[in-house]
Amino acid sequence: MHHPPPPPHHSATDRALGALWGLALGDALGMPTQIMSRRAIAARFGEVTGFEAGPPDNPVAAGLPAGSITDDTDQALLVGRLLADGGGRIDPEEFARALLAWEKQMKAKGSLDLLGPSTKAALDAVTRGVPVAEAGRSGTTNGAAMRVAPVGVAFAPRPLDAFLDRVVESCQVTHDTTIGIAAAAAVAAAVSSAVDGATLDEAMDAAETAAAAGARRGHWAAGADIATRIRWARRTVAGVPEDEAVRLIGSLIGTSVASQESVPAAFAVLTLAGDDPWRACVLAANLGGDCDTIGALAGAVSGAVAGLSGLPSDAVGTLRSVNGLDMEPLAARLLELRGTPPPAGTA
Repeated sequence: MHHPPPPPHHSATDRALGALWGLALGDALGMPTQIMSRRAIAARFGEVTGFEAGPPDNPVAAGLPAGSITDDTDQALLVGRLLADGGGRIDPEEFARALLAWEKQMKAKGSLDLLGPSTKAALDAVTRGVPVAEAGRSGTTNGAAMRVAPVGVAFAPRPLDAFLDRVVESCQVTHDTTIGIAAAAAVAAAVSSAVDGATLDEAMDAAETAAAAGARRGHWAAGADIATRIRWARRTVAGVPEDEAVRLIGSLIGTSVASQESVPAAFAVLTLAGDDPWRACVLAANLGGDCDTIGALAGAVSGAVAGLSGLPSDAVGTLRSVNGLDMEPLAARLLELRGTPPPAGTA
């Protein structure tokens, strides 16, 4: 199922929608295989080539119908709504409340796909009375990166410092670290550049630049440098046959929830898939590990480059009907923010 790249002149609206629907696409394709090993995925599915239901023995995805989104899309939409409602600002107290309310709602539905480790630890701290400004001091996993795409839709990538202020606001409560912010900055900048019309390579270069600058924000955390790891991941798979490249992503780059594995893994997937969001998301779904988040990251970036017109319309129709999703109003509100001067104050 190969989809030709769309014409180069599609609109900012098409690209913004591509980012949001692409994120949901990668999330839903990776939903049934998340937290499974590559070997277990091959044994159960052979190769995932489309939407699958959550298998009964997957403790996180069991019982979910094919095409279901998970926390990645839910939390990205939550960030988007907070941005739109706040005129471009995310109030940290409100963000913490919204995330806690989301988890409560998920528990009520019987879902086991709840908050990730950094977000959970930070919100537990807030609940115990730790100030919101201090709660995210140790968050380094990929939760901030997985939900940041709407920041990329709502704000232009330059000036970079002002753009990073907005990225930091979306990280602060849960991932206020050099690694968490660099990871989120990479994804947000790639999406933002693509909404402005960047090619995939230009968007990935922008990700590296933003990650290097983002690593100077937040509380220092030990760990490999995100910008360096993205550059290395792209080089590691460039020109390598796909089977071997996929093996390298799993064994060398890594597919865990650690930002310095899964975020570079998503950029490796993008390098392999080129301008084809469907291919990027399917590759991610077969990787093993944090498949749904790697798919969401790769889908958001490649979707922003290809536009909604570059996503398979039947797949978007499935996402729409299975999840009751409607991205159009949110995309319009986020693009409205992009057209206005950045909000006053810094994170």
